[in-house]
Amino acid sequence: MSAECFIDTNLFIYQMEALDERKATIADHIIRKGIETRNACISFQVVQECLNTVIRKAEIPLSTDETKHYLDTVLAPLFRIPASLSLYNRALDIQARYRYGFYDSLIVAAALDAGCTRLYTEDLQDGQRIEGLTIEDPFSES
Repeated sequence: MSAECFIDTNLFIYQMEALDERKATIADHIIRKGIETRNACISFQVVQECLNTVIRKAEIPLSTDETKHYLDTVLAPLFRIPASLSLYNRALDIQARYRYGFYDSLIVAAALDAGCTRLYTEDLQDGQRIEGLTIEDPFSES
């Protein structure tokens, strides 16, 4: 179940919507590389957030068939972390220690459960290390 990197929801949204060309290109590269090398993963939460966004919140929502295709070809190959009581408990511990919101803590907990050393997200503190996991904002220009 181990993977090097965990990919947060925002990268998939940038890839799909392609409203910001630079971010879309970066996200597409990370996602494609993760699928090709099988060295990246996502959790149930990322799948749910992506599906909800592309159906209801996207600038141009996908049809049901397009959404199923994206699920089967992009999300499914990366999906490795299901919901579990231990995952929720770990997320609560992370929330208490680092003061992140619960859903952000759940992402961190899932990345740790997968054995990841890198979490790609723009939602958390770039460069922060949590139990061997480094948070990396792939869109940071610094």
